[in-house]
Amino acid sequence: MDIDDILAEVDSHAIPHETQDLQELTRAWVTERSAPELLPWPDALMERTLERIRRQVRHPPPLAPSPLADTEPLSIKIELVEEQTGNTDPKANFRLIIIQTELERFKYLVRSFLRARIAKIDAHALHHLTDPTAKARLSPSELQYATAHTALLHAHYHSSFLSQFPASLRRMDDTAGGISMVEGPDVDKAVFVRALRDVDEPVYVDGTDTAFEMRRGDVVVVRWSAVRGIVMAGDAELI
Repeated sequence: MDIDDILAEVDSHAIPHETQDLQELTRAWVTERSAPELLPWPDALMERTLERIRRQVRHPPPLAPSPLADTEPLSIKIELVEEQTGNTDPKANFRLIIIQTELERFKYLVRSFLRARIAKIDAHALHHLTDPTAKARLSPSELQYATAHTALLHAHYHSSFLSQFPASLRRMDDTAGGISMVEGPDVDKAVFVRALRDVDEPVYVDGTDTAFEMRRGDVVVVRWSAVRGIVMAGDAELI
């Protein structure tokens, strides 16, 4: 372990949990927008984030001389914003502005993260329902959405033109002749990857004999299929 690893370990323990959640949410948002396929649903992170946004502050801290001193970004609560709206105290109003700004930032990250996932589900809904690996990455709400989306799409296609085809040609997930009618994401799309730690095993590019090593801080442009495993394992991130 070198000095950089020691400092990183010390810093990780010094960072408050709220700030760590913000960093994880931002990283999940960037990675989800950059990856060509749906990534596993961060259940624990989203549960903590949504709960901290919507629940009421049980013991709001007293106002300090500097309103910035007692501001906790992930402890923003909608009820607190509603309670302090209309307060004539300038210090309270300034604190309220900070709280509302932080609240909107977190809401934007959550909305953009969810929209990125919904866009992928819309593009390949049937793939996410028929492929067990892709299906396991959906949250319960996303699974319900994908099921309803596919049902509506099939009903539309059936009423438009599928009803005029022979019964054997009406399936949207047909695999006759060794050709699947289910279209999946392009896993060979190029992505920018940064290593968060040294990767022990060489990274091989699928379909070739090309391999390379990744050390902490390295940034490479490579096919998503080659780095999917290390990104999902947390050894690297998309940028």
